[in-house]
Amino acid sequence: MRLTRTHLGFAALIAIGAAAPLVGIYPTFLMKCWCFALFACAFNLLLGYAGLLSFGHAAFFGAAAYLAGHAIKVWGLTPELGILVGTAFATALGYVFGSLAIRRAGIYFAMVTLALAQMLYFLWLQLAFTGGEDGLQGVPRSKLFGIVDLGDNMNLYYVVFAIFVFGFLLIYRSINSPFGQVLKAIRENEPRAISLGYDVDKYKLLAFVLSAALSGLAGATKTVVFQLASLTDAHWHMSGEVVLMTLLGGMGTVFGPVVGAVIVVSLEDQLADKVGSWVQVIMGLIFVICVLAFRRGVVGELIALARRISR
Repeated sequence: MRLTRTHLGFAALIAIGAAAPLVGIYPTFLMKCWCFALFACAFNLLLGYAGLLSFGHAAFFGAAAYLAGHAIKVWGLTPELGILVGTAFATALGYVFGSLAIRRAGIYFAMVTLALAQMLYFLWLQLAFTGGEDGLQGVPRSKLFGIVDLGDNMNLYYVVFAIFVFGFLLIYRSINSPFGQVLKAIRENEPRAISLGYDVDKYKLLAFVLSAALSGLAGATKTVVFQLASLTDAHWHMSGEVVLMTLLGGMGTVFGPVVGAVIVVSLEDQLADKVGSWVQVIMGLIFVICVLAFRRGVVGELIALARRISR
């Protein structure tokens, strides 16, 4: 089989992920990168390939974070079962939200998702089990399948990386399947897709649910990593942040959201102690520059440059 740039990129991603904690990079920082990279890839499936801009994806990330944390801490479930509970809830929530949102298009679709997410945010603020503004703290890590001790950061790192690789491969397979080709057709020319006999609403809903499920998987995994689920996970700022990650890395590219997530998480990690709340202003400026000067994103611009050189 002929190796493509995508295959080489994936091999490089695996190599970097496997070696990163061995060369002195802090495992907790890396785990945060992989969690948000999965979240951004899930969002990119919806925006980059189906052409649906959601402003409420934090709803699925935060809901799974809370449900996974509650299942592990209060119900006493093992980490893998807790993550499954959070992901399952996010999937069901995605079906409900998607069924309502896909009835509208464009800015109206975005506003519906934002409104639904904000309703859920205020629900988490009021419910007792979430801990309100204090969040759901002290989620135990315990052992994966009763064998792997997740209290060890290195063990947990490779579990988180494996979850990211699973989600990444699922997205990659989806966008390169007949289902993915139909999504691209809907994005490019929805009336033509309808005229060809495709049930456009069904494909949109399926893409929305799959994106919600993988966003939930990222949120549930993040709760296990930081042993905390908070209102920040469900706030509209989180929805805006995943949009920034996707656009900065390269919307509609395979590796763009991963690069965007790593850049944003790295900047926040490095700048938080130095500039405090001004980090949000800096992120806003980066977003504006990206939209005005690098509309394809980092990976998109590199791909365009490689094509120009090859010609």
